[in-house]
Amino acid sequence: MFRFFLTFVALQLGLFGINMLGVVQQHVVLPWTALLARMCVWLVTMFDETAAAAGKVLWNTVTGFGVSIEPGCNGIEACIVLFAAVMAFPSTWRHKLVGLVAGFVAVQALNVVRVISLFYLGQWNTAVFNFAHEYLWQALIMLDVLVVWLLWVRAGNRSGAIAPAAPIAATPSA
Repeated sequence: MFRFFLTFVALQLGLFGINMLGVVQQHVVLPWTALLARMCVWLVTMFDETAAAAGKVLWNTVTGFGVSIEPGCNGIEACIVLFAAVMAFPSTWRHKLVGLVAGFVAVQALNVVRVISLFYLGQWNTAVFNFAHEYLWQALIMLDVLVVWLLWVRAGNRSGAIAPAAPIAATPSA
């Protein structure tokens, strides 16, 4: 357990540090965030032709209201936490790969729902938007990470991809 915790924390520190580098922001984070905005607008325009994307902003062409997808709202940080948890947990490399791919898809799918819901909440009620943005969706995204990780661990136990823990040696009592 201690080894898992140390590895989990070390991976997060390293990955969050890399994520903050200017070159990573410019060549990975900003392009991903712009792609996320385009994916959201593609989905929204199936039902609402007034949506458009410009860079990392999803906006309504009629009302002018928009949401800017900033760092922390693009799902990358949640994926870093999931990546660290999967990689720190003892399992086969194949099982880790399945967890990373499935987890990435689950986190990003929920994040698309998050961005679109905030786009509409902001047009409806600013107070509700602020609450959903600051509290509700932050908790739901991290809960998604936890649930995906727990389901992945459970699947690994069932398939035998995770080695059973070594028994704790009993100490003789006096």
